[in-house]
Amino acid sequence: MEREQNTASIPMLQKLGVIVESDLVQKIIIGLILLNAVTLGLETNSVLMKEYGQQISFLDNCILSIFVIEILIKLGYRKLSFFKDGWNIFDFIIIGIALAPTTGSLSVLRTLRIFRAMRLLSVVPSMKKVTQALLSAIPGILSVGSIILLIFYVSAVLATNFFGGDFDTWFGNIGRSMFSLFQIMTLESWSMGIVRPVMELFPWAWTFFVPFILVTSFAVLNLFIGIIVDAMQSQNTEKEKSATEAKLKQEASLQKEMSLLRKEIKELNTRLKK
Repeated sequence: MEREQNTASIPMLQKLGVIVESDLVQKIIIGLILLNAVTLGLETNSVLMKEYGQQISFLDNCILSIFVIEILIKLGYRKLSFFKDGWNIFDFIIIGIALAPTTGSLSVLRTLRIFRAMRLLSVVPSMKKVTQALLSAIPGILSVGSIILLIFYVSAVLATNFFGGDFDTWFGNIGRSMFSLFQIMTLESWSMGIVRPVMELFPWAWTFFVPFILVTSFAVLNLFIGIIVDAMQSQNTEKEKSATEAKLKQEASLQKEMSLLRKEIKELNTRLKK
């Protein structure tokens, strides 16, 4: 009897797994994630929580229960292969954070429930594609970041030596200089806020700041965009390549089947002639 129950439960679990991973259910999950993000936002409104706090909390718990059931079904369906997919691990961690106790000293974890909205990155195909491109671009981004850090350090040492004595607030030490240079790089009040006051004492200061802005704001930072775009293009190329390879394999298998059929027909014809 136990064996029969086990064999009956396995197909049922497989059916549930297929249903959970279907497009329709995934669209429902997307809707629930969006609804959950709204309810978590409503909880920050004290007026609404006084009037509808119980209803909002009940809806939040219901949605969380659905997410937990979804993860458990996927775990039972996929078993250990569930953890081979990075997106499944991401969902598992997000739901695990949501299930953490939020009372006493751990009440700060209640704020982390908003990370449930981040599940959209794993279930929405377009967001998933962009996220994968960003992750694949991390090595290039780190290289560009190292270049910017080197430029900042060299420029901060120069700025501290050049302007630190007269403008201690902005360039008194390397830390202040790097912060001021970061402000200049973002073009936030760089002219009237920092550069022009410095130029009143050092008229040649523009020869330092203008090249710095050209190199950091317009050259190096644009490399970040280029790296991300290149990563997305590479992903599209790989998908097209894999689709082409699959098509070629399918055509090759069809040609092989056709040749076998022709061979069989030829053999039948020779037998009939005899």
